[in-house]
Amino acid sequence: MKIDIAKISDDLAMDETITDYDFWKALGQIEDELFDVQRRNQPIPFRLIQQRRIISIARHKRSGN
Repeated sequence: MKIDIAKISDDLAMDETITDYDFWKALGQIEDELFDVQRRNQPIPFRLIQQRRIISIARHKRSGN
């Protein structure tokens, strides 16, 4: 299944029901999960990498940078 990272991040950035805090919190949770996976010396799930990228792009677009 192909995921359109640009479209999803655009949609998230435009969604006024999602706050900057929500983006920050989601990224923190993903980073915590990635840390746990690495600590257990397990393979990193690709979905986590995709989620982190999508939210990072959306947050960047939202801030206007």
